[in-house]
Amino acid sequence: MSAAAFFPLARPAPLSEIAQIAGAEIRGGPDGAPAAGEFAPPLIISVAPLDWSRPGDLCFYDNPRYRKALSECRATACFLRERHLDLLPNAVVALLVDDPQRAMTLAAAHLFPDALRPGSLFQSSGVSPGAAVHPQARLEPGVVVDPGAVIGPGAEIGAGTIIGPQAVIGPHVRIGRDCSIGAHASLTHALIGDRVVIHPGARLGQDGFGFAPTREGYLKTPQVGRVIVQDDVEIGANTTIDRGASRDTIIGEGTKIDNLVQIGHNVVIGRFCAIVAQSGLAGSCEIGDFVTLGGQSAVGGHLTIGEGAAVAAKSGVMRDLPAGARVGGAPARPLRRFLRGAALLDRLARKDKPT
Repeated sequence: MSAAAFFPLARPAPLSEIAQIAGAEIRGGPDGAPAAGEFAPPLIISVAPLDWSRPGDLCFYDNPRYRKALSECRATACFLRERHLDLLPNAVVALLVDDPQRAMTLAAAHLFPDALRPGSLFQSSGVSPGAAVHPQARLEPGVVVDPGAVIGPGAEIGAGTIIGPQAVIGPHVRIGRDCSIGAHASLTHALIGDRVVIHPGARLGQDGFGFAPTREGYLKTPQVGRVIVQDDVEIGANTTIDRGASRDTIIGEGTKIDNLVQIGHNVVIGRFCAIVAQSGLAGSCEIGDFVTLGGQSAVGGHLTIGEGAAVAAKSGVMRDLPAGARVGGAPARPLRRFLRGAALLDRLARKDKPT
């Protein structure tokens, strides 16, 4: 079976161009020669991890765990900090930066722009004859609709947006420009901003979990709110975001949500948050700007998490958190206390039982 290049290189890039994009200083070259004018500028044609790299590749070093891999690196060039320069083989050109991961991200985006957001799975343009678009839907020029997609009456979709196969866009849903809606995603009762990426299988706008307990059982509470997703948000595969009950569920600008996240009704998430896979946010909680929630963390209903707080993986937040808090554990408590408690339990568990 031949190897498939799913993301073609935009074009080979001279090392000087890569350095300019990333704000890097070029240091060294083949056999340790100075980079300035003493050898032909090499071309970058791919990116690779340190231990799989070969000539033509670009890589980065940002973690001491990969020190051995760095010493064996065979790439053309590597982003790293100046204090790690002596670890790099002489044959590899050093690209000195303060933040190697950021530099690598900028360079990779330049080399492989098609990987920044999902494209049409049929690599087509316009509305596929196999799509079902209601005559009352409004699509701006440049919208791509793949086969099997369904777009309801009154829906509005902005220019440059891609609707994947089998995606469902409900009545009166608004989607901004340059968005990507993945295959089998469903959007109802939602207003979506510009440059939003929604990955396959995500569900936005379904009922929230609202029931009034009675002696005869649970009485369903009407969920009459919406889901509002602001600009530059990314929502992972199979994530679910319930529409509001009495107010809107809101996802703030620039927030990134991983796969398999559950966001309940009336939740308000601030700007530039990061919510990692399998996390759950119960109804009516409020998350401030720049909050980070680790994988499999949970936030109870009607709680407030202050700006810049960070919640460790597998933690359960049961009380409000102030701005800048760092917590871990279930129930969540200050991170240092949680770590000391875990270390103490580990020491006790290691002690031999008395005879």
